[in-house]
This record gives sequence, structure tokens and C-alpha cells, in this order.
Amino acid sequence: MTPAEGARGPRLALVGFRSDENSSFLRGAADAPPLIRSAFASASSNGWTEGGIELTEADFYDAGDFGGTEGPAMQSTIESAIAALLGRGLMPISLGGDHAITYPILRAFAKKYPRLSILHVDAHPDLYDEFEGNRFSHACPFARIMEEKLAGRLVQVGLRTVNAHQRAQIARFGVEAIEMKDFREGLTLAFDTPVYVTFDVDGLDPAFAPGVSHREPGGLSTRQALDLIARIGAPVVGADVVEFNPKMDPTGMTAMVCAKLVKELAGKMLESAV
Repeated sequence: MTPAEGARGPRLALVGFRSDENSSFLRGAADAPPLIRSAFASASSNGWTEGGIELTEADFYDAGDFGGTEGPAMQSTIESAIAALLGRGLMPISLGGDHAITYPILRAFAKKYPRLSILHVDAHPDLYDEFEGNRFSHACPFARIMEEKLAGRLVQVGLRTVNAHQRAQIARFGVEAIEMKDFREGLTLAFDTPVYVTFDVDGLDPAFAPGVSHREPGGLSTRQALDLIARIGAPVVGADVVEFNPKMDPTGMTAMVCAKLVKELAGKMLESAV
């Protein structure tokens, strides 16, 4: 997809960040963005969302994929890329990469949205102060985000690996943590600010999305996740889909799940923008 000439012009941006240097246990998430794009464009489906919005090329600007650098340079690249898209009035959907990319993304968002809430779907809280000596690990982004007050509210859904340190961090930052054992059908989340959605694919049960580095049984079904997105009670202004590891996805099923998440998030964002 390229910038399209339409009645309104593109309102959404797709951007990939091919970075997994901050992954623990397994690498491979850097290879995900091209496969999510391919699944998203597959003729096996169509452009209609479940909410009745037809997505076309005219709705998207494709900003391409960024990678090839590491450390602070990659963080700066991510923040600058998102800031440029926001500066053009576009709502970015970022394709990871590991969850470490969300911290620099939110640094850019906070400059445009001083009042922002985050809906975070994940098996893990990702609130470690540091993990294996790395304060920018994919296990730490929300500690950095909350320390810098890049969002006023963080709601986490699907957690099922919360240890004592992370419980302390949840209390420290006032996080609203909905562990999977406490999840109930029909959960509706009300917000009084714009919302950024960050979706770690391992928030889903691995029966639905096996292509992740950290498989944690007992998660959300794809249906539950889609319903949760549909029921967000506030404008959704940006999103990311992270931690898809193609090396763990021999059938390509997880790529299609990621594409479905992108489609429904895009529809929700356009619905919010009407």
C-alpha cells in the first residue's frame, strides 16, 4: 500500500519495526512485520471489519519497515518515525518486533496526547525495573512508560505470570491489572481519554496463536480479544501488535491472527475518527 489519493486521504499508517534485540529467551520477532503485511493483504479474506467498515488502500499510508540499528539509535528511530506520522495527522498501527518498541512509540504519542490511556493485552505485565541487567528489555517497557508519566492510566488484560516484583510494580504505578484468572466474558473498559492499544500476541492462548516466543497456556481466545477491542469505550488513536515470532509459526496461523487484529484495530480507529 502507498499513499492513496482519496476523498479524505489516508488516516491510518502502517509501520514496521524490525527489532528484537531486547528479547529474552528467543529471538525472531524482528522477522514479523513483512509476514503480517502479507497476511493482511491476503486474498483469503476481504477488507470488511466486523464493525461494518470497509478498509481500502485509501485509508492507509504505508511507512515501510525500520530496522538495521540497535540500542539508543533504534529507540530514536522508532520515536522519530512515529512522531513524523503523528505530525502528518495519521494514526499509526505499528508492527513489531518485540515489546520493547512500545516505549519509544509512547514517547512520541505523549507529546501529542498529554492525556492518554493504555490498554495492554499480554500474558506478562512487562513491568520489571530491569531484566537480566537490561532496563530496556521487552520485559520492562511499561516501567519506563509509567516512570516518565507517558500515560495517565495503564489497564492490563490477560496476565498470567505475575510474580512478586511485578505485583509490587503494579501497586507502585497504580496499574489496573486484570489477570486471566479474573477475566469475565463481556468485559467493557470505559476511558475518559484517548486510548493507545498495545497487543502482545502471547496474550492469546497459544492454541490460537502458537507463533510466540513465550507460550503461556490459559490465555484469551481470539474471539475474546476481538470483543474486548470492539467494546473500548473511547477513541483509539494508535496501536501496536508485537511479539509474533515467525520461527514458532510453521503453519502461518499466527500471522493471520495478527492480520485480523490489525484489521479490527484499524476499524476501531477509523470508527473513533468519524
